[in-house]
Amino acid sequence: MRNLILILGDQLNSDSAAFDGFDPSLDAVWMAEVAQESLKVWSSKPRIAFFLSVMRHFSGLLRDRGWAVFYRELSGSGGEWQGPSGPPVLCNAESFRAALAEFTGRLKPEKWIMVEPGEWSVRSEITDAATAAGIPLELREDRHFLCTHTQFEAHAEGRKQLRMEFFYREMRQRYAVLMDKGKPEGGAWNFDSENRKSFGKGGPPLHFPPRRFEPDVITKRVIALVNERFAGHPGDLSLFEWPVTAEDAQLALDDFIAHRLSEFGDWQDAMWTSEPWLFHSRLSAVMNVKLLDPRRVIAAAENEWKQGRAPLAGVEGFIRQILGWREYVRGIYWLSMPGYVELNALGADQPLPPFYWTGDTEMVCLADALKQTLQLGYAHHIQRLMVTGLYALMFGVRPREVHSWYLAVYVDAVEWVELPNTLGMSQHADGGLMASKPYIATGKYIQRMSNYCSGCRYDPAESTGSTACPFTTLYWDFLLQHEPAMRMNQRMSMQVRNLARLDDIKREAIKDQAAQLRSGAGKCSSTV
Repeated sequence: MRNLILILGDQLNSDSAAFDGFDPSLDAVWMAEVAQESLKVWSSKPRIAFFLSVMRHFSGLLRDRGWAVFYRELSGSGGEWQGPSGPPVLCNAESFRAALAEFTGRLKPEKWIMVEPGEWSVRSEITDAATAAGIPLELREDRHFLCTHTQFEAHAEGRKQLRMEFFYREMRQRYAVLMDKGKPEGGAWNFDSENRKSFGKGGPPLHFPPRRFEPDVITKRVIALVNERFAGHPGDLSLFEWPVTAEDAQLALDDFIAHRLSEFGDWQDAMWTSEPWLFHSRLSAVMNVKLLDPRRVIAAAENEWKQGRAPLAGVEGFIRQILGWREYVRGIYWLSMPGYVELNALGADQPLPPFYWTGDTEMVCLADALKQTLQLGYAHHIQRLMVTGLYALMFGVRPREVHSWYLAVYVDAVEWVELPNTLGMSQHADGGLMASKPYIATGKYIQRMSNYCSGCRYDPAESTGSTACPFTTLYWDFLLQHEPAMRMNQRMSMQVRNLARLDDIKREAIKDQAAQLRSGAGKCSSTV
């Protein structure tokens, strides 16, 4: 064997740079399901099932090309290699490094080739494995993304502060997206102020739910395996209906463009009980495993505006999440690792509340977002930032525990995108590298953007007392704890000034109530 092409579970684009120069008569593909990837964090069943299913479908696509594919499948207890011919070979290795060592020892390829991994620890693990095996490793640039590491480093060089908005403008200009003669379409770079509507008492307008993808034979086998092998993991697979092939991913994009993009902008921040999907695309998972090219998504959205079928504000808001935010967080990740994961700028020291793994809490907003997350492996960005993330931030949960939870439960979670969004944007643990201020709010924000509070026993207007909303209590306690640091942040000045209307008695009452919440005395969950 000349080259062994290593393909990871988030590298499933058939035009990958890893395949450049592939010769079916000389080269082969290596893919492996290793239990370690589901155990590094307590991965939910939907997340495990999604990754295993997309990998198995992709290996079948490569075999249909007539390529030699060596694929290691997990089983109920261990695993076995499925080669191009011959019976399966048992394999007990549970890590990439061990699986590679066992496999390479038998077939002795001259070189390993792969696209750069999306996770720092995996890149280190495979690099170390190559060194230990004495085999050259060729890492190729991942051209799925629109900004290379070198380009992001050039953007960051010499800047005192990094801000997504300026990076996003550069990307718009570089790729001529929503541009007219060098200027932004509509005369503005950002229409975010127009994309913050709430549904009001009437609830969401009639809308098409995302297209469902019924599990095929491969996915059904995966579901059975996950229910057996990972029975103790959180989550539920009874409603698993994710797209798991490139064809499915394209159908999911077509469905979003046709049925929800036109109203996405208006309602992208709104929440409603038992409405997990609303007007969102549900495309991040298939993009993050590279079954769907972001260029195709951006072009489809821009074309809808050009054809007059979707408003500019909504299309710009959607494109900003992909061309701007998605590329920006990847740049931050690789610029800041490996130390980034250890950051804790606010000194948070609380454990993650147990109800994050069950949804068993009296707070309706958290119960809805958590149970939906555990069942579907999905929550939209405001549920993540301003419900589950907001509570963890103000409660003072250790950032690494919050990171581990987000990485474990969401189907679209790959560390390069999840870690900066969680540790930086949501928890402000990087001290402002990702976001210029901590995103904190009282329960009144959740009341304005959802119907959660109408069915909750807590009052978002109250910070103390038996009916006080824990979000409101923790909001004021957060400001009291971090007042000196927040005074130094211009974007927090108004919120800090509002502390002046709290007298000493009120301040102490808030601190006491927050302490009760943290000790478990506050009745926000039946599990504490």
